[in-house]
Amino acid sequence: MASDPHRRYLAQQNTSSTTNLLPPSPQPSQRPPPPAIQANFAKPPPSLRSTPSTLSLADPSPYNNNASRFSAGIHSYSLAADPLSWGTKLSLTEQEPDDYLHNPDPRRDRKNDAGGTIFTLRGFSNVGCIFVLTLAILALFVAYPVVHHYTARQQATFGGFNAGGINATGQIPKMAGNWGLIDLETPEDAYTRPGYDDPTVDMQLVFSDEFNTDGRTFYPETILIGKQWTCITGRYRLSSTNNMEWYDPAAITTTNGSLVITLSAKETHDLNYQGGMMTTWNKFCFTGGILEASVVLPGANNIVGLWPAVWAMGNLGRAGYGASLEGMWPYTYDACDVGTLANQTLNGLPELATVDGDKGNGGVLSFLPGQRLSRCTCPGESHPGPVHSDGTYVGRSAPEIDVFEAQISGGIGEVSQSGQWAPFNYHYEWAFNVSNNMVIEDPTITELNSYTGGVFQQATSGVTQTNQQCYELEGGCSSVYAFEYKPGFDDGYITWIADGKTAWTMRAPGMAADSRVEISARPVPQEPMYIITNLGMSTNFGDPSDSINIGCDPKDFPTQAYINQYIEAYTNPNLTTWVDDFKQTFPKNSFKGEC
Repeated sequence: MASDPHRRYLAQQNTSSTTNLLPPSPQPSQRPPPPAIQANFAKPPPSLRSTPSTLSLADPSPYNNNASRFSAGIHSYSLAADPLSWGTKLSLTEQEPDDYLHNPDPRRDRKNDAGGTIFTLRGFSNVGCIFVLTLAILALFVAYPVVHHYTARQQATFGGFNAGGINATGQIPKMAGNWGLIDLETPEDAYTRPGYDDPTVDMQLVFSDEFNTDGRTFYPETILIGKQWTCITGRYRLSSTNNMEWYDPAAITTTNGSLVITLSAKETHDLNYQGGMMTTWNKFCFTGGILEASVVLPGANNIVGLWPAVWAMGNLGRAGYGASLEGMWPYTYDACDVGTLANQTLNGLPELATVDGDKGNGGVLSFLPGQRLSRCTCPGESHPGPVHSDGTYVGRSAPEIDVFEAQISGGIGEVSQSGQWAPFNYHYEWAFNVSNNMVIEDPTITELNSYTGGVFQQATSGVTQTNQQCYELEGGCSSVYAFEYKPGFDDGYITWIADGKTAWTMRAPGMAADSRVEISARPVPQEPMYIITNLGMSTNFGDPSDSINIGCDPKDFPTQAYINQYIEAYTNPNLTTWVDDFKQTFPKNSFKGEC
């Protein structure tokens, strides 16, 4: 039989139930008159505990219209409305115990209002407490900071720096993932090293990439947090290199702890080869210091035509984007004279800029369009700044320094290590023959490059024989190539390194003013520089620790606002010129009287 888990209790109909807690009271007709009620209660009301109680389910309900014993009990304690009937004394002359609280007393109140003295124990306690609290507040907020300022021990930085460097404890900051500028797998003994030019100067590591993770890709849309590389897609259009390949991100990956760039014979975009180029443009830049790479050169030490290179360029020009480079590369100039003008001439002068130049172009010295962002820029024209104390703009540009460009000469593998310059010396002759302007460490393997320039660039270049085993199809060893440089005029320099040893050095006075073509001195590049590495096919090729300067938008040479203003020139490779394709103009030039 099913049972109902819920129990319900209901009263039956026609069944009465009463509970009487008071004795029965007489009917109204039998009720005696109420006795007189006195105001004082000598006895408490009868206790309910002493009251007889009956419980009968047969008794009539106590809630019917008949008078109940309960209601009779209520009437027993009713009070009359007149207080006099209670026996209360209501005379105004009657004194009560609390009358003093309500009656005024002029004499007493006058005495109280006259006050007293504060020199009491309670007064001294109050004042003393306030005094102690005041001293505590002054000690906490005045005395303690002063004492701490003069006694605290200054925490040493141990040559430390914040983002990407060493913290104040001398430790490299570590985060989950390989996100920093310094690769977590870079050995600790590489965090510092002596300089090549001056071994007494310590160099601090600020960026590294070991490429130890296999299968990395560098497509522009690939987001690798903390990795600063982006591949170029397109053809590198530069008349000085005559590239024959199409650059594609598919040509670059990482394998066995190395970055691998593959050149393939492949018809693509009306070209016959596919290569790769990647850069840190607008992501990682440096100004001064050492750029170093460990490289296995492609092919063999006698295969001509390959163009492997590692180099650096100023952030205001983006490699592979011609519009951004016109009037910017390879200038490094901060003067207002004819050197800022197209062809380095004004009305055909100086005459020596029109003869004895590039023999393949009628002896003309320069085909450059002029320095777009020169010191001659008129006030109010588009210029990224900054401004000199005399109100003129700082000359800005996209200079180039090459770690190396590999070549083959006489069946021997070599590297050309160069700096590119504009404007140009007469006959592209820089002052290498002046004492100390040029130093070659080992003349048996290094010599000045016979190529010194053409209508699009002047070069200070040395050629050094490579380690002939460090080629892909030879011994397969890796060789260290680098350059170290200090930006500026008088004490600036560039030192190139091949196979881990200093090859040659050029110093800034070698690019001093040249009165023959009426140009001023050109400094060792002062622009923030980014890194480029590539492998292609060309018909032309057979930071000290106390002065670290990294970042692509430094205050003294800003770039970001200008790049953002003309972002299409930096992102559309089909715009090969600033004027004809991008439809922009060069700023007005004060030397030409355009202000």
